[in-house]
Amino acid sequence: MKIKRFSPKQKRVMCWWGPKSADRHRDAIICDGAVRSGKTLCMGLSFVCWAMACFREQQFAFCGKSVVSLRRNLLQELTPVLKELGFQCREKRSENLLLIRRGSRENRFYLMGGKDEGSAAFIQGVTLAGVLLDEAALMPRSFVEQAIARCSVQGSRLWFNCNPEGPQHWFYQEWILKAEQRNALYLHFTMEDNPSLSPRIRQRYRSSYSGAFYRRFVLGEWTAAKGLIYDFFDPARDARPAPGGELEEYVISVDYGTANPCSFGLWGLSGGVWYRVQEYYYASRRTGVQLTDQEYVAELTRLASQHQIRCVVADPSAASFITALRQAGYRVIKANNDVLSGIRITADLLKRGRIVICESCGDCLREMALYRWSEETNGRDAPHKDNDHAMDDMRYFAVTVADTKESEGVFCSVARRG
Repeated sequence: MKIKRFSPKQKRVMCWWGPKSADRHRDAIICDGAVRSGKTLCMGLSFVCWAMACFREQQFAFCGKSVVSLRRNLLQELTPVLKELGFQCREKRSENLLLIRRGSRENRFYLMGGKDEGSAAFIQGVTLAGVLLDEAALMPRSFVEQAIARCSVQGSRLWFNCNPEGPQHWFYQEWILKAEQRNALYLHFTMEDNPSLSPRIRQRYRSSYSGAFYRRFVLGEWTAAKGLIYDFFDPARDARPAPGGELEEYVISVDYGTANPCSFGLWGLSGGVWYRVQEYYYASRRTGVQLTDQEYVAELTRLASQHQIRCVVADPSAASFITALRQAGYRVIKANNDVLSGIRITADLLKRGRIVICESCGDCLREMALYRWSEETNGRDAPHKDNDHAMDDMRYFAVTVADTKESEGVFCSVARRG
């Protein structure tokens, strides 16, 4: 990978710790702002250069929402650049460890995931000379604070980057608003700070988001999520008739419910577009009768009709129903249930026409017109829990099957066995 040039803001990130920098007295750096604004690579490169220039035989940590996302979002791009600059990088995947050497200096960089409150236990006990927290706003506060507490080596520093969330988010309140108090350098990035992005690519990202996501990921604002979640969707304009004839692939998505409604979506692939061609929606509170797992399997089979179903993407918490489906001969994939990431991916796919809701799917269209952000979430984004069942099964499908960046490994392995 050839880096042609850095923007002035990226250069400041690269050099802030240097002996001639006006920022050299800072204990931390925080970079936030728009997606694709060039902050991640320059942060990672600067972090490694600082560590290798100032320490030897020390331990550091790269932290992300998960080790998988850390490798994909940061190391996949960073490691080739480091090698071009003369660093030797050797990863021990079984230990989640990256050994970096240049000349006679070598340091150890652990890869750590902060996906939930229990993740803080994995970082306890280690002594670090520095930590880089990639997408810090997506990690639990307990994990971030435990990572900070591990940095006890003389001269250690902290590195944070993230995209904005809501204005009541703890990281915004405790670190960004208190950057001076915490002796941290705070830099806000826009897409214009990334010289590798062409105007056409910038415009494509601008058109991929709407509402709160546009303000956060394009404008880089810490703004509250309010109103309709899919506010750009107009059923009269965007709902379409189902394609005629047999389609290329079929998948069924499931949001399982007993007391709550149960929603299935039948999706068909045609010309690179996934169509929700039919659906099943059952609300036991409306009918006064709860169905068994076996009765739901029968309804799913009726929805499948004569089509060859490649797989069923299911609510990961529906253990008994997943078992019943597998006993009935269906291949089942447990869906990725990261709600906010899933909503972002679903919105992007809807806006780009990669997934289409057909006119026959009345309950899905009804819920889309009612699906709203909750205003009582203690500063954390969450959809209102009414009218979210078809929305959940659509989100499971979008992330697990339709979004090729997330799904190609899992789905293609299933497809090869089909």
